[in-house]
Amino acid sequence: MARNSYSIGILLIGLAVVLLLGKLGFFHLVLSFFWPLFVLVPGLLFQFLFFNRTLPSGVLVPGGILTTYGLMFFFCNVFGWHAMSYLWPGFILGVAIGLYELYLFDRAGDPGVRIAAMVLGIVSLALFGLTLLLKLGIYIIALLLILAGIILIYRRRNIW
Repeated sequence: MARNSYSIGILLIGLAVVLLLGKLGFFHLVLSFFWPLFVLVPGLLFQFLFFNRTLPSGVLVPGGILTTYGLMFFFCNVFGWHAMSYLWPGFILGVAIGLYELYLFDRAGDPGVRIAAMVLGIVSLALFGLTLLLKLGIYIIALLLILAGIILIYRRRNIW
């Protein structure tokens, strides 16, 4: 009987600690920052299970997509969700990465998959560039003007 009450006592203390941590907001804080793990871990698990020869190569597509999205969400958690206005082409890039992984590691190596991955990757990179140009355009123009001025000042003065 003493062993049973000892176990119940430890269980009650553990339950009280969990309740107090929950009331203090510990779990909310941890889950609000680390929730992208629910996206990142399955993506990494898909890739690990493929390279461990447990699952077929088709799991590389969702593995690449989920891994890319999980990293994007962690970036936004750290630097703020306003960064998603720059990172949104990453959703297209995630699909491109997943398809490219499938092309690289599948034994058949279908060239159609590679073409689709390349097209999506190029579209994604072009949209990244366009987004940066639209969001940071005045800064880029100012930087180019400064560089042009420096070049004009320090180039050889053959004319003089």
